[in-house]
Amino acid sequence: MSDDGGGRKRAGASTARRELVENELYEHATRLFAERGFAGTSLQDIADAMGITRPALYYYVKSKDELLARLVTEVTNGPFDELTALVARGLDPVATLRGIVDIIVRRRATQPERFRLLIRSESELPEPLAAAHEESRRAVLKTIAGAIDAGVRSGVFRPVDARVAALGVLGMCNWVAWWFQPGGRDTAESVTGQLADMAVASLQRPDHQVPGGDGPAAAIKLLRQDLDHLERILDV
Repeated sequence: MSDDGGGRKRAGASTARRELVENELYEHATRLFAERGFAGTSLQDIADAMGITRPALYYYVKSKDELLARLVTEVTNGPFDELTALVARGLDPVATLRGIVDIIVRRRATQPERFRLLIRSESELPEPLAAAHEESRRAVLKTIAGAIDAGVRSGVFRPVDARVAALGVLGMCNWVAWWFQPGGRDTAESVTGQLADMAVASLQRPDHQVPGGDGPAAAIKLLRQDLDHLERILDV
């Protein structure tokens, strides 16, 4: 009888080790690309930084282009996959927006070097990779705008241009990669919570009221806001 349990343990250990080595590979590559530029970094440089031979490195990655493609895909597709799963849960607009901020800020705070590298390398990306990166960025922005628009339509958020608001939220989240210091005074959790509060507060109706929630005067005021918003959209 075969030892299926032992085989699964060995396979699990092998997978875990590969993930650890690949993560170390990404960290060294990110640092070297940032310091020397993509063109000025060789696979031998990365192998030396990891303390392994170049043939051993080929077990994990075949070329610099493949390595850069993996880094770009991780930075761009990772958040989008999580955002898509979040929206599919059908949460209320406030919870959805808070979840969006949590996903993006957490990634920017835990892997700031990778995001900064991506931004600095955008002009050097091969055409297919640049096109995929741009498509993913647009998809993320569209997802955020859709969540905000749902909040506007339900009366939870103020009447705003959803795309402009989404750009503001995304910019606030992405900027974390430039100023957050892991291990510093602020934790990723505290920063995420505060930015989520700020995003919600910037869009939520005054006093969290919906039309008619605080007497006729408040209802008329909020309805006027809605009419102004519609007139701007329709260019009336």
